[in-house]
Amino acid sequence: MKIAICGSMTFSPEMVDVAKKLKELGHDATLPDFTEHYASLKSRDDMHVESAHNKVEHDLIRGYYDVIKQHEAVLIYNHSKNGIENYVGGNTLIEMAFAHVLNKRIFMYNPIPNMQYKDEIEAMQPEILEGNLERIA
Repeated sequence: MKIAICGSMTFSPEMVDVAKKLKELGHDATLPDFTEHYASLKSRDDMHVESAHNKVEHDLIRGYYDVIKQHEAVLIYNHSKNGIENYVGGNTLIEMAFAHVLNKRIFMYNPIPNMQYKDEIEAMQPEILEGNLERIA
């Protein structure tokens, strides 16, 4: 299956690992642009500023929409961030909505977070993997 991985760039090292595991399981996994770069940073302090700059300069939101169109599914990599268990950020929510509107399968690595837009995430009916990539079939 062709799967586009989505998630906070804070999770970039883990997302690189998830892409490798998906490929080992026989899937074609795509990471967002700059994921490997962010994964290689020693400090996350400047990530937000650089990420916002890259989103504008490289039109990353529209670009990843095009990637999602070409894939069968998205995998939302959600983990704890900012004191929120299984965090899903704004950009990831947008990508999830793209997948929903395009009738793509939506997988979530961990359960739906208890956040302000929990109802919207539930309405997109993601398949919860509970951290087990082998559940993707």
